[in-house]
Amino acid sequence: MVRNRIEIIAQILEVVNEGSDDGVPKTKIMYSAFLSYQQLKEYLTILQENDLIEYQEGERAYRTTSKGMQLLVLSSKIDELTPNIRTER
Repeated sequence: MVRNRIEIIAQILEVVNEGSDDGVPKTKIMYSAFLSYQQLKEYLTILQENDLIEYQEGERAYRTTSKGMQLLVLSSKIDELTPNIRTER
């Protein structure tokens, strides 16, 4: 199954959101979202530039922003309304 950019972004946001209050490190995101290190760097940059995640310097981890949470909720609603679209590929 091939994932599109929105699906990958939603999966990253889910991983970061389900992490601890201290945030989630890069390696956990990379393995949980099934990404190469190069892909991870690209997506983390995109997510940070769009204020969907933030990097916590002290913890060396990422956290979902309120804007990221909004996107995650919308993505979930789209999945509910169109349950067969992603599974047809």
